Amino acid sequence: MQLKIMPKKKHLSAGRVPLVLFLCQMIGALDVPLDPKLLDDLVQPPTITQQSPKDYIIDPRENIVIQCEAKGKPPPSFSWTRNGTHFDIDKDPLVTMKPGSGTLVINIITEGKAETYEGVYQCTARNERGAAISNNIVVRPSRSPLWTKERLEPITLRNGQSLVLPCRPPIGLPPAIIFWMDNSFQRLPQSERVSQGLNGDLYFSNVLPEDTREDYICYARFNHTQTIQQKQPISLKVISVDELNDTIAANLSDTEFYGAKPSKERPPTFLTPEGNESLKEELRGNVLSLECIAEGLPTPIIYWIKEDGTLPVNRTFYRNFKKTLQITQVTEADSGNYQCIAKNPLGAVHHTIAVTVKAAPYWIAAPQNLVLSPGENGTLICRANGNPKPRIAWLTNGVPIEIAPDDPSRKIDGDTIIFSNVQERLSAVYQCNASNEYGYLLANAFVNVLAEPPRILTSANILYQVIANRPAFLDCAFFGSPLPAIEWFKGTKGSALHEDIYVLHDNGTLEIPVAQKDSTGTYTCVARNKLGMAKNEVHLEIKDPTRIIKQPEHAVVQRGSRVSFDCKLKHDPTLVPTVMWLKDHGELPNEERFSIDKDHLVVTDVSDDDGGTYTCTANTTLDSVSASAVLRVVDVPNPPFDLELTNQLDDSVQLTWTPGDDNNSPITKFIIEYEDAMHEAGVWHHQAEVSGTQTTAQLKLSPYVNYSFRVMAENNIGRSLPSEASEQYLTKAAEPDQNPTAVEGLGTEPDNLVITWKPLNGFESNGPGLQYKVSWRQKDGDDEWTSVVVANVSKYIVSGTPTFVPYLIKVQSLNDVGFAPEPAVVMGHSGEDLPMVAPGNVRVNVVNSTLAEVHWDPVPLKSIRGHLQGYRIYYWKVQSSSKRNRRHIEKKILTFQGSKTHGMLPGLQPYSHYFLNVRVVNGKGEGPASSDRGFHTPEGVPSAPSSLKIVNPTLDSLTLEWDPPSHPNGILTEYTLKYQPINSTHELGPLVDLKIPANKTRWTLKNLNFSTRYKFYFYAQTSVGSGSQITEEAITTVDEGKMAMASRQVDIATQGWFIGLMCAVALLILILLIVCFVRRNKGGKYPVKEKEDAHADPEIQPMKEDDGTFGEYSDAEDHKPLKKGSRTPSDRTVEKENSDDSLVDYGEGVNGQFNEDGSFIGQYSGKKEKEPAEGNESSEAPSPVNAMNSFV
Repeated sequence: MQLKIMPKKKHLSAGRVPLVLFLCQMIGALDVPLDPKLLDDLVQPPTITQQSPKDYIIDPRENIVIQCEAKGKPPPSFSWTRNGTHFDIDKDPLVTMKPGSGTLVINIITEGKAETYEGVYQCTARNERGAAISNNIVVRPSRSPLWTKERLEPITLRNGQSLVLPCRPPIGLPPAIIFWMDNSFQRLPQSERVSQGLNGDLYFSNVLPEDTREDYICYARFNHTQTIQQKQPISLKVISVDELNDTIAANLSDTEFYGAKPSKERPPTFLTPEGNESLKEELRGNVLSLECIAEGLPTPIIYWIKEDGTLPVNRTFYRNFKKTLQITQVTEADSGNYQCIAKNPLGAVHHTIAVTVKAAPYWIAAPQNLVLSPGENGTLICRANGNPKPRIAWLTNGVPIEIAPDDPSRKIDGDTIIFSNVQERLSAVYQCNASNEYGYLLANAFVNVLAEPPRILTSANILYQVIANRPAFLDCAFFGSPLPAIEWFKGTKGSALHEDIYVLHDNGTLEIPVAQKDSTGTYTCVARNKLGMAKNEVHLEIKDPTRIIKQPEHAVVQRGSRVSFDCKLKHDPTLVPTVMWLKDHGELPNEERFSIDKDHLVVTDVSDDDGGTYTCTANTTLDSVSASAVLRVVDVPNPPFDLELTNQLDDSVQLTWTPGDDNNSPITKFIIEYEDAMHEAGVWHHQAEVSGTQTTAQLKLSPYVNYSFRVMAENNIGRSLPSEASEQYLTKAAEPDQNPTAVEGLGTEPDNLVITWKPLNGFESNGPGLQYKVSWRQKDGDDEWTSVVVANVSKYIVSGTPTFVPYLIKVQSLNDVGFAPEPAVVMGHSGEDLPMVAPGNVRVNVVNSTLAEVHWDPVPLKSIRGHLQGYRIYYWKVQSSSKRNRRHIEKKILTFQGSKTHGMLPGLQPYSHYFLNVRVVNGKGEGPASSDRGFHTPEGVPSAPSSLKIVNPTLDSLTLEWDPPSHPNGILTEYTLKYQPINSTHELGPLVDLKIPANKTRWTLKNLNFSTRYKFYFYAQTSVGSGSQITEEAITTVDEGKMAMASRQVDIATQGWFIGLMCAVALLILILLIVCFVRRNKGGKYPVKEKEDAHADPEIQPMKEDDGTFGEYSDAEDHKPLKKGSRTPSDRTVEKENSDDSLVDYGEGVNGQFNEDGSFIGQYSGKKEKEPAEGNESSEAPSPVNAMNSFV
């Protein structure tokens, strides 16, 4: 019988605690076994010591072994139930029970099937003192089913598309481990672009041509049976878009400055999970795994955050290229919303996962074995927690306590059993079962009623020796029932020891936290209970600690030198230390070079093998100390020598050398350098590198170079000094083997052609007299080549050329030996001049109040006199139709690249007068402007009123003051004011609609309710429609007279008849409200909503494709769709992203600029960036439903 005791402190003055059997054990590493004679004397109820797991998955190829071990005095007998009924093992020849054990062995190897014995088993261990039961052991054979037969069609995708290869493994027991391999059983590489999901599927954010293969194979490994099942291979072919690019390029003119991209880039979207939100439930203590996998081009990057919280620092891990977030040992505090964000340069998308952490039952306080003496009191406590809260059920000897024999000494109070005045015959084993929907806990705890006088189990007169300033533990293992009280005394006449210096542990051990010299002496342990007393003496001696007062130090030495390590000790004179030196945790080499005296280790003639860690260890019978130092023996190689040149040819030579000493660090490579004494004397260049095992290198040479060579050796320590230089070797001159690079022809003036190139360096000249032959002729003429030979320069200017004519150009190297190979021919142009002709037939089509379409006729190509860059539109606003005052504004510029003959002018001011002209642009500049063309923009809807204030609140009135819209965009026709009350529960009342003349800026509302909050919706109108609204709230004042009257009527309100009347009225109102609510839900729209739908404003209706607006505009020439126009839903809200008129959707060219007053004066760029529309934003219409949503 053995019970472990918690090493908690016990105050000597404390009263008696419930008596528990303490068979004393030392805390920490000290463990005193129980006296075997004591074990033979005491009886003990059964205790389950070993059992199979609750969920027991067996291998059907092996015998089934269901464990059940227990101890007790007398030894217990065993029985089993299966699926809730008695399991008679004597009737089944395949089932045996191990002798002296409850473990079952079911022989299914020779005959029988594992499925026959599948079920729920429970073991009972019983003796005369009670019965203990095991957990319910669910026995199930493992399963590793095959994949179902399926026909997998080959998959063909275009480069850049996303893909999910499904795995869908068969359901096994336990679940399989999934991985993807090829036919060669090599794992398929995974990355941020390609990865395996938690469900086993293989996800491609975008496919590439290198993903093409015919052997994508999903494998399922069932570890329990050590089997692997294979899915049919999946074939994938990724088609390149090169042919598509060729087709697009063939349809584009030479003057357009963009080309087809290899694949269409796109912002991220999630492949898994689907939608914007999902739910995840996990059990406490498990690993929470959250996964987000996105597709997109370029490949998206995944980020994780926890809303309203931070991720736990030490328990958060990222897997699968940050696509999986794992939190270990998850707790209820980890519940909440987690957000994964997928980003690439084109955008971002997020998904929210709502995590709920549930919990199977876990112990707060499991019941502990209880040993009482007759007549004593005690308690068994069983406390568990979980989510949901577990239910506690008690059993006694395996039987529910409700149907067990009655025990007058026992009282059940929820999770506690209270025992009072117990008797020896009432010993039993109690079971506590804590369960909820996620699992259960079962604990056995016995109540053993014994009457025993104190016994001290520790041997008498033990001598304890302890090092000073360390804790001392004096044992007093005891036993008794009732629980004996323990006291310690020092010396023959000393008093009981107290807690201020000493610690008395519950197991009887006396702890001296910091033993000093004066702690030496004899200590007596006394154990008492009502049945007797026992005592024992032990002795304590305090020794000085062993210390290393001079430790060895790290050393770095060269080979052949001497090194010494110190190790000087100080120790207790009664203790004899033993000093031992170790090298790399082993014995020192048995060599004379290693010598040890009293305090030193000396190593002479240090070699490379002597490097390592040297440790000095000093041991006594009571303590041990050690100190270590590292010795490093280092050196770089010696330089190579005896360099020799052999096999000397015009373009190669063989270099041979002898390596220097590697100094016990192997040479990893040799570095060969050369010097060109003719062109760069004194400058060494890298020639080649060879392996450290080679001593010969074949070197390629260039003509007309005076070579010298040197060699350096390198090992892990470093690089050697260079060797002595070899003899010089001059190679013969030869004609150049290459021509100048970067040849260009570009005129700087209308009548010249400047030919430039990158000249050769001296090493590349291959001989003396380096020159260049420059040749040119017109591309479209029949002229012969004109050539000149120039010195070693990098530019030649041809004068007197016609303006902007294509030329063929070539530049050839030559020296005194001859010419280089025939050079490549490149095309250039003579200088450009300004265009001569302005675009004609300029037409303007006003699309709507902010957009106009401009058309023009192209100019003749010959009149451009240069590379056509595009056409540039200058446009400016000259007056406002509402103010009639002329005011010059800075001109805005919009450039359309290439040969386009039309373009869109976005961002115009409604109700305004504009002028424009068009010019052609080449590399030299702009041509003459076309004649100015004027046009008007129609009225638009106004912006919101600039301000709205509520002033002078009274009991029944409110006065509104406002400022007109900053951008009327036309002639204001009237204002619309809508308002509704808000009650104390934030519900909105009926909506009132007023029309106010356009010349008003103040309005008073009368006949309002006192002390009531009102919400106001206010907007202006032109003939086109309603503008954006502005909202405000205000409260009327309180009627103090009615408040006073209400206070005087308090007495009536307290009368019984009045209270009953009010209750009846309230009940009737409640019934009417319910009826109204039901009818309202069936009735459809609100009256205000119906009115809005019937009189929808034309300004905010979706634009049609055939009404002249830009809703679906596209350019027929380049087939590039423009951004869609403003699309306004029926609830009068405009998505800002879609309603803005972006200039970059229509024009191309250099980046635009703005002057100081904010007007646009630069050229617009072709970058697709959204610009906010100016004064043309719509907001939510003032319907009661929308107003309620916005308020709540």
